[in-house]
Amino acid sequence: MKDGFVKLAAATPAVRLADCAYHADQILRCIKEARRAGAKLLVLPELCVTGYTCGDLFLQSALLAQALAALEEIRAGSAGSDLLCVVGAPLKKDDKLYNCAIIIQNGKYLAVIPKTHLPNYGEFYEQRWFAPAPEENTTLSIGGEAVPFGAKILLCCRQLPQLRIAAELCEDLWAPDPPSTGHALAGATVIANLSCSDETIGKAEYRRSLVQSQSARLCCAYLYADAGEGESTTDMVFSGHNLICENGALLAQTLPFQSGMAITEIDVQALSYERQRRNSFPPAQDEGYLRIPFSLTVEETSLTRTVSPYPFIPADDADRQSRCEEILTMQAAGLAHRLGHTHAKTAVIGLSGGLDSTLALLVAVRAMKRLGRPMQDILAVTMPCFGTTSRTKSNAQRLAEAYDVSFREVDISASVRQHFADIGHDPKMLDVTYENAQARERTQVLMDLANQSGGLVIGTGDLSELALGWATYNGDHMSMYGVNASVPKTLIRHMVAYEAVVCGDETLRRTLEDILATPVSPELLPAQDGEISQKTEDLVGPYALHDFFLYYAVRWAFSPAKIYRLANDAFEGEYAPEQIKQWLLRFYQRFFAQQFKRSCLPDGPKVGSVTLSPRGDWRMPSDACATLWLEQAAAL
Repeated sequence: MKDGFVKLAAATPAVRLADCAYHADQILRCIKEARRAGAKLLVLPELCVTGYTCGDLFLQSALLAQALAALEEIRAGSAGSDLLCVVGAPLKKDDKLYNCAIIIQNGKYLAVIPKTHLPNYGEFYEQRWFAPAPEENTTLSIGGEAVPFGAKILLCCRQLPQLRIAAELCEDLWAPDPPSTGHALAGATVIANLSCSDETIGKAEYRRSLVQSQSARLCCAYLYADAGEGESTTDMVFSGHNLICENGALLAQTLPFQSGMAITEIDVQALSYERQRRNSFPPAQDEGYLRIPFSLTVEETSLTRTVSPYPFIPADDADRQSRCEEILTMQAAGLAHRLGHTHAKTAVIGLSGGLDSTLALLVAVRAMKRLGRPMQDILAVTMPCFGTTSRTKSNAQRLAEAYDVSFREVDISASVRQHFADIGHDPKMLDVTYENAQARERTQVLMDLANQSGGLVIGTGDLSELALGWATYNGDHMSMYGVNASVPKTLIRHMVAYEAVVCGDETLRRTLEDILATPVSPELLPAQDGEISQKTEDLVGPYALHDFFLYYAVRWAFSPAKIYRLANDAFEGEYAPEQIKQWLLRFYQRFFAQQFKRSCLPDGPKVGSVTLSPRGDWRMPSDACATLWLEQAAAL
């Protein structure tokens, strides 16, 4: 439960229709398995105490009595644990029979939630036996106890206030207005669905999509427990397709016809934050809901869910290539519109032979193609100075030639030396003045060439550099349109690699691959033996870590402690905990100190959920104090 993580499970017990004693035994087996795994919530299928496909046997008093006896056995077997178990059974109240979800914890019945929407079409005949949930909550007697009964019930955790659980049953989700919508609006962050959904062609994919979509729409975790093959009888086949989704993401599932237990952790802290962030998600509404408190033992939840070290990058090859193509298209569309709107005759790019300027060139090429304009309308400029190596310079020239863009070389060494003389700076002093004078001279050259050619300077700086403030103020920090402003460094590598695969030109492919193999560097300090001497990641830290920190700090507002915990999980074996702590401190130091640079950024296309534009997603005072975050990080 620490950091908002809660382990949940959805399981399919074995079924022998109408054998409630057998089912009680199988359900208790599932409870024991979930306990051993550390789960705090276990959801089981619809009518799992009797079996769903009992038909007119539901009208038999013997079956209903045996179901009550089985429930009592399950209740007694749940004692000694804080695990919440949600089981399905038919229960009678006031001469009506209801298809119910019964929530049990530590030997007690907490609530009974009847099904609202009863299917009565195709192979389903539930209205023959069951009544729909009443409008108002009441109580129902089980085992001599008066238990809250109704569709509008929330289970609220005392120790973790963001954990609020509600339930619906099978068809409820498939209805036009699912009860889960009202549950979420009342504050539920976890929806349990007890289901018995038969299998037909294409239904598994539709079911998965439905659960994912509902979890995304309601910004909740959604557990779908499905009945398995033991329910298959007469004309129906069941597969035990269990699903656990969180805010649109499929976290765990058991594949159809591979019945078992889907188990993972959800992050209710993240769900709560996302609802807070979305002002379209209204405050919790009452609407006649009964809120029942329950307790859980506070302990650290071991994580089994995948924590990707590269949150900006899809793990699947096909998805990654699709993402790269989509982003390139978005960047090019934004740039094409800006060029057209301003009637710019050229797109001027400082081409260094590094990753960022390479991506900017790729975007400009695509933009010109969209506009139907010649590639010569792109002016690529290389500006060698004290730290430029022959490797990066030649790669820049080869790129320009491969794309047939206009190319100029402007050696700025003499201009920078003159500037040093003008301001009285000793060129042997390799300090920040020495470095930034070169960056600002390059920007001046680009701006003047843009004026000269009637064009716009296209910025090359990326999201990672902006987060760290790794840009010279009014140097590479400035442009007329920054195409890479919301693309992190780790993703840029994949985008350039993608272009190397699809470009169809062997020489260009080799050039792009050499750029990928070149150390990231601003090349502002003199080269040593012709090689790059200034390596960015040696100075500010690994971009893999910084992009990870950036994603969770900005997108999810996680605390330094939670980010540190996730980073240790994601980068286990690659970075030691002390290294992660060292660079996390550096991230917060730079992120707060360098906000003034982000407060006056040029326009640039937003392509993802994390961007630092002062006009869009990130509004932060330039003089905000970092003490709170640094103290928390230092205490790790």
